[in-house]
Amino acid sequence: MASFYIPLSGLDSDTTALNTIANNLSNMNTTGYKSQTVNFADLFYTQIGEEGSGNLLQQGAGVQTADIQAQFTQGSISSTGNSTDVAINGNGFFVLQNGAQNVYTRNGNFALSSTGNLTSQDGLDVLGYPAVNGVVNTNAPLAPVAVPVGQVQSPQATSTFGMTANLDSAAAVGATVPGQITVYDSLGASHIATVTYTKTANNTWNYSIALPAGDQTAAGTATNATGTLTFNASGALTSPVTNVSGIAFTGLTDGANSLSFTWNLLGSSGIPTITQVNASSAVTATTQNGFASGQYQSFTVGNDGTVTASYSNGQTMAVGKLALGVIANTQGLKQLGAGEYATTLASGNAAIGASGTAGVGTLQDGSLEQSNVNISQQFSELIIAQRAFEANSKAVTTFDSVVQETINMVH
Repeated sequence: MASFYIPLSGLDSDTTALNTIANNLSNMNTTGYKSQTVNFADLFYTQIGEEGSGNLLQQGAGVQTADIQAQFTQGSISSTGNSTDVAINGNGFFVLQNGAQNVYTRNGNFALSSTGNLTSQDGLDVLGYPAVNGVVNTNAPLAPVAVPVGQVQSPQATSTFGMTANLDSAAAVGATVPGQITVYDSLGASHIATVTYTKTANNTWNYSIALPAGDQTAAGTATNATGTLTFNASGALTSPVTNVSGIAFTGLTDGANSLSFTWNLLGSSGIPTITQVNASSAVTATTQNGFASGQYQSFTVGNDGTVTASYSNGQTMAVGKLALGVIANTQGLKQLGAGEYATTLASGNAAIGASGTAGVGTLQDGSLEQSNVNISQQFSELIIAQRAFEANSKAVTTFDSVVQETINMVH
């Protein structure tokens, strides 16, 4: 009766192939889905004799499913415009926290929880590197990526300011040039500070810094708010040769801490930003590092995985960085459904890294990776599997006819 078992093994394997193809086709539109392929292998052989030359006569026992491989090739990336959607372009998996175990996925169709955590569609936290005061620490343990939804960014008092200006060397002694800059106190309130330049002699200008009347109480004072600028015959600043520190205004009427800042007379390259040449006096640019409080508005994910929150005050701040896991043997992963995988002894543990580093792909915000199912290939394989199933079915019916004829011979 072995003749029945051989085609039955074929029918069983062909059924596995048909089911796998059906699963591929049903997941054509599943985000991040990886197509599967069934591979077959022959079963053991029985020696039934030898040829005269000594060659063995062996009879096979059928077929078996050798393995079902997932094809981890890159799926096409389509734009969605949703900031919670992130696609991986290249190698790696997003890392999700499932209790005490981490699981991995290519499905970047994320959502925000009520607490602002970035989660998968089944509620697992997306893990990444934490950020403190806008600085990401890639040496810290992974933690859920939290977006400050509904939160207010605290204000930052101005501690440095700079001014790019030219003072007309042809101006008369006593001429004044005002320059204004907006600075912020510890409560986030803005103040218009005025820097007044007064020419006292050739190549020499005094300056004084003042706040508007009413911004300070009667007891308020100004410290180090006056001084002298000296230029050489080429119009370059020669004194002071360093930035002016210790400028302070006390007794602010809104109850904020005293304003204390440094005037960066030297630019980032060390060249003075104040010049004195024969041209109209003008302040052309100002810089300062303070800002008012701001309400959270949105977030983006950079190519390197940095999650950046934007606030209504125009400020941005890094709040985390998505981590990616690289698996040495992806065929050894255990499929959990929902596009998620668990590592096994066969797959090995995931090597965690940041997007764009060696061996790790980059990220694309507002996009999703589509399934890599090739419909033309699947239909071709479907026809082949169908024909194989029909052939094995025919073998069963043929053997049935042979058995029936044998029984009839007995009777």
